[in-house]
Formats: sequence, structure tokens, C-alpha cells
Amino acid sequence: MELNVLKIDGTPSGKKVVLDEKVFGIEPNDHVIWLDVVQYLANQRQGTAKAKDRSEVAYSTKKLGRQKGGGGARHGSLKAGIFVGGGNIHGPKPRDYRTKLNKKVKQLARFSALSYKAKEESIVLVEPFAMEAPKTKEFLSILSAVKAGDRKVLFVLPSNSENIYLSSRNLPNVKVITVDEINTYEIMNAKSLVLVDGVQDILSSRVK
Repeated sequence: MELNVLKIDGTPSGKKVVLDEKVFGIEPNDHVIWLDVVQYLANQRQGTAKAKDRSEVAYSTKKLGRQKGGGGARHGSLKAGIFVGGGNIHGPKPRDYRTKLNKKVKQLARFSALSYKAKEESIVLVEPFAMEAPKTKEFLSILSAVKAGDRKVLFVLPSNSENIYLSSRNLPNVKVITVDEINTYEIMNAKSLVLVDGVQDILSSRVK
């Protein structure tokens, strides 16, 4: 697949790039995409939910009434879960939701997601640029010029640029990441993928 590299004003720079078929032209594997997205979302969970059981609530353990003859169920403590303020029965406990996935499976998932975007013609290449100061309006004009501003955008940089990141931080439909942070979930979640020229070479160099 061949793409024109655009200037930040949306006009062609004159440079054309052929995307690596091993990264952007494979037959997508839906199952590994699902595995990687599930793992990514699970790894975002804090797992800190906690409810006190009857051994942890602060109540007296004095027996409420006699064992028999009361006309109802027997009770030995206000800590029982059937009482208001009693312990939670089978409540959540802190746990680690993180799972493992083989590196080759994760790579196949990323390349499958990128291939989907290439088939959908949702990839835009822009030439490298720098911003002297964080300016959201200026960044929006760049997205609009390359025809990516009206959709959920994933903007991928070869290396970190604080001014570009700060310029996009207040935009709910735009996420700026570096090529080292790219993942299957972010690719599939975006409607448009904007790559700064050079990102595609870094991705190609990681083919194993």
C-alpha cells in the first residue's frame, strides 16, 4: 500500500511511502485482537474493591436472644450479614486482574489491527513537525487539514513531544502516543490513525 506524506497544511509533500506488507498488509486475526484487547482492559483494572465481612465489622458479639423458643431464627451476633450494618456476604476482595500474553501473539494482534486500518484507508501520514508551544487551536487546524479532525483520532509520534501532547490533552476525541506506546486497543478504538513519517519504519523494524 502506497501513501502520500502530507504537510501539516494538508498538501502533499511530494514524498510517497510504501507500507510494509508484513505490518500493514497481513490477513487480520480477529481472535488474537480479542485476546490482546481483553488483556489490555483487564490490566487497567485497579482491583482494589473491598467489602468487610463479618470478621471485620465493628459490632458486639453478644448473643441477641435465647437459642430456642424465640419464635424465629437463632442469632449469635449483629455482625451477621442479614442485619443492617452487618458483614458483607461474599463481597469483593482486592485482587490482581493482570494476565499474560505471549509477545508474538501481541505483535500479531497489533499488526492485525494496523492491517484493518490500512484496508479501511484510515491511515494518514504526515511529515515530522514541531510545535514551539502548546496550542490546541493550532493542533486542531493540523488535524482538520489532514482530514482527521472530525473522527476519533490516534496520533502516533516517533518519539515524545511534550508540546504536541499538551496541545491535544483537552481534546476528548484525540489521543497522542509514541510508537513505543502503541497497542491493539488504541488502534481499534480509533477511527483515524495519523502516523508521523518514520513511525512506519520503526514498526517494520520490529517484525520478527
